Amino acid sequence: MTTTAAAPTTPSTRPDISSTNLAQQSWIMVKRNLIHTKRQPEMLSDVTVQPIMFVLLFAFVFGASITDTGGVSYREFLLPGIMGQTIVFSAFIVAAGITSDLDKGIIDRFRSLPIARSSVLIGRSIASLLHSSIGIAVMAVTGLLIGWRIRNGVLDAVLAFLLILLFGFAMIWFGILVGSLMRSVEAVNGVMFTALFPVTFLANTFVPTGPMPTWLRVIAEWNPISSLVQAMRELWGNGPAAAPGAQLPLHHPVLSTIIWAVALTVIIAPFALRAYNKRTAD
Repeated sequence: MTTTAAAPTTPSTRPDISSTNLAQQSWIMVKRNLIHTKRQPEMLSDVTVQPIMFVLLFAFVFGASITDTGGVSYREFLLPGIMGQTIVFSAFIVAAGITSDLDKGIIDRFRSLPIARSSVLIGRSIASLLHSSIGIAVMAVTGLLIGWRIRNGVLDAVLAFLLILLFGFAMIWFGILVGSLMRSVEAVNGVMFTALFPVTFLANTFVPTGPMPTWLRVIAEWNPISSLVQAMRELWGNGPAAAPGAQLPLHHPVLSTIIWAVALTVIIAPFALRAYNKRTAD
């Protein structure tokens, strides 16, 4: 009696994660988030309708009451402040997106794929910056229509926009932290609104800090957002240099903004990664 040897089975192969390109994986995640936005265009309301509404309301409603803006029109004084507020709110987008993906089990599906875990965060972060950049562009166009102008050269203008993106990158880590800790999008909205909305107003975003009470002015001028807004105003020629009695960051706003952005990233990023890894390991 002869026996037939079983044919050798070929073990199932799975793509080697280490051999895949992290940039490609991250770009796939970016496209996934952009396609999601394309299919739900109402998600763009916060960077299209809202910026226009803010610009028009502050320029025409409050602008008539605020005259002490250092010799420039309030509309030129206003635009850097609203752009600074918009890039801070980019943390909202990434936090809500991460919480939603975790709640719906999408992150668990990604974990079953041969992709680097970091590609999910990188893709979400880049998509969030692109999302916020749309709002910056919309506000710039709206500002040009109502009289805002960039008074300085091209290099200074580009540097100001780069500072916005750098600060936005730092804020994204705060969004990742909150998005990883919260269990629902509703909780994210409550925490982010409570934390960020007062911070964006307790600064030089919409009004000069000079008339504020001394204790409040010190807090406002050490606010990182004030450094970013002051840097944009000086680079775009939309306001004078800081007054002699202003706090140190406003006398060196470009350098201060870079230092603040790097410091916030260094401090928040480890906690954000730890929270995300702990949440996705559940």
